[in-house]
Amino acid sequence: MESKAPILLEVKNLKKYFPIQKGFFRRVVGQVRAVDGVNFFVREGETLGLVGESGCGKTTTGRCILRAYEPTAGEVWFRKNGEMVNIFQVPHKDMKPFRREMQIIFQDPFSSLNPRMTVMDIVGEPLRIHGIAKGGELKATVRELLEAVGLKAQHMNRYPYAFSGGQRQRIGVARALALRPKLIVCDEPVSALDVSIQAQTLNLLEDLQAEFGLTYLFIAHDLSVVEHISDRVTVMYLGNVVELAAAEDLYTDPLHPYTEALLSAVPRTDPDHVPQRIILPGDVPSPAHPPPGCKFHPRCRYARDICESEAPLWRDLGHDHWVACHLADELDLIGIDYD
Repeated sequence: MESKAPILLEVKNLKKYFPIQKGFFRRVVGQVRAVDGVNFFVREGETLGLVGESGCGKTTTGRCILRAYEPTAGEVWFRKNGEMVNIFQVPHKDMKPFRREMQIIFQDPFSSLNPRMTVMDIVGEPLRIHGIAKGGELKATVRELLEAVGLKAQHMNRYPYAFSGGQRQRIGVARALALRPKLIVCDEPVSALDVSIQAQTLNLLEDLQAEFGLTYLFIAHDLSVVEHISDRVTVMYLGNVVELAAAEDLYTDPLHPYTEALLSAVPRTDPDHVPQRIILPGDVPSPAHPPPGCKFHPRCRYARDICESEAPLWRDLGHDHWVACHLADELDLIGIDYD
């Protein structure tokens, strides 16, 4: 992947708050700050990993980018016909051309496929909706898509219940590929699969990326999943991005204490290497009542007084290694030693 490839997607200060309603009249008494000021960009042809604990806002970020959720604030710029367009300013009636170029692979291969539709109908539906193919051409295109993801053409008349979890996810991948999109949001596409099937699915996604020139936003809760598939990795905590860097830099030289804790849980293949597991105290705070200052400070073993009162700035410490931590210049954190 060429590092100077043009930016395909840029997210600026994205926020998504969900109202908390109580009482008979559903009065709004607060807000859940699911996404609270997220910034990143994705270059054409690269894979950007988006990692964090459950509930940190990863999936909400992905769905806001696709406008499955309407954002509370912020901008999402997408390159179309050589020009960057803020898709939040595009009327819903004019979104169809953008949806053709932005697709999603869902987390659960069991609930994301309509059990009353055949594989032919599921994979062919986007082609029909966008008027790309019909009749014999539609059938031929679906056959090509199934073969591209490692399924057989004779499977197209079967229903989802006849397939394993890994096969169902391949059907979901074929559906996402149908419109030849530029960007695919992969929303934890392997978390519901067995470990042996996870590796096969990741390899398939890498092969398809090379074949079709795809760009991935790869959402996961496990840093070990995105370790080899990602060019760069973004780490989220409680609605905010806390670190972003090239994958190798982030894994070997983390700058945020939360990233260090996540890396300590990554299993290694060397039986002689026993990592020092960092157990974070307490639970993730509620996004409805986030702590003041740095949101991570109640669980951070390095926290100082400034962390409790001031939110850290989002800054580049060199080589496009971005971090939001007051102490990033001082701490010597432990990454993964690949030697």
